[in-house]
Parts: sequence; structure tokens; C-alpha cells
Amino acid sequence: MAKRFSDWLRGVSRGWVVLIALAMFAFFLGVVLPDQAARAEAYSGEAGSPDSSFFYTANDLYRFADSYGEAGRAAYLRARWTFDLVWPLAYTFFLVTAISWLYDRAFPLESNWQLANLIPLLGMAFDFLENSATSLVMLRYPAVTPAVASLAPVFTLVKWSLVTASFGLAILGVLAGVWRWIRR
Repeated sequence: MAKRFSDWLRGVSRGWVVLIALAMFAFFLGVVLPDQAARAEAYSGEAGSPDSSFFYTANDLYRFADSYGEAGRAAYLRARWTFDLVWPLAYTFFLVTAISWLYDRAFPLESNWQLANLIPLLGMAFDFLENSATSLVMLRYPAVTPAVASLAPVFTLVKWSLVTASFGLAILGVLAGVWRWIRR
């Protein structure tokens, strides 16, 4: 089933689709993300945010919640269920289509490398899990949710690992494609 889905993604990842995905990704990076970062800075201040941390603990998450205050926690929740629903879709759309298109040219169709286009989808899934877990902690604060608060940092770490790996896979696709072109 994973192979069929990967093949379907590769089939729909035409050059023009990749360019649209790249334009959306660039728009988010250049316009939406800076605005969102400024808004987050307004409520988080020096405390930081679990979303931008590679590693934090459950205690750190409660420290974030406390330092944000009631208005900051409300702003955090709004951001998670507006901006942070769309942003993972945008970067995943770009990564999936780019990896699919690049690997279609860089590796043989029967290669297991073709399945690399599924990795960004896992990153997006963990991003949504992270958003859900941190939102629940913020929503319930000052009540504690120990299991969810302990899982949130794991979701964040796995998300960042998968997203970083996805960008690495895209770069690998460029390098492998160039190498294959030179060898011809």
C-alpha cells in the first residue's frame, strides 16, 4: 500500500506542480512565517516556544504555559489551530512533490529510494501530534496532563528529525540526479 501511494505521489508530482509547491513554500517563508514569528514573540517573549525547540521536557512545557499567561496561551492555541494547520500542509506539499520529482529522475523506478517521498508525510503527522499535545497542555493549564505533556517533546523531536531528514533527502535527490546526468 505504501508503494502504491508513493507511486501515485510520484505520478502527480509534475514539474509545474513542484513549482506551485515551491512558490507556496517561498510565500510562507517570506511573508507568513515572519509575521507569525512576530506574533509568537509578542506572547512568548524570552520564554520561547515548544514548536521551535528541538528538545524540551514536560516541565519546560508547563514553564512555557505559565510564562505565556492566560492571553498568551489563548494566542498560542489560536496559532496552533489556524496557522499551524496550514504551514505543515505547505511544507509537506513542497517536500513530497520535490522529492517525488527529483527521485523519479535520480533513481530507478524499482529502487526503494522512491519511497523517500513518504517521509515528509510522517513529519507532518508528528507536527499535528505535537500541536494537539501542546494545545491540550495549554488548554488545561494549570491542571496537569502528565502523559500528554511527556509525549509532546517526543512528538516535537520526531517531527524535527523527519522534517530535517526530508530536506536532506531533497538535497540528496538533487545530487543523485546531477550524478546520474553526468554519468550519461
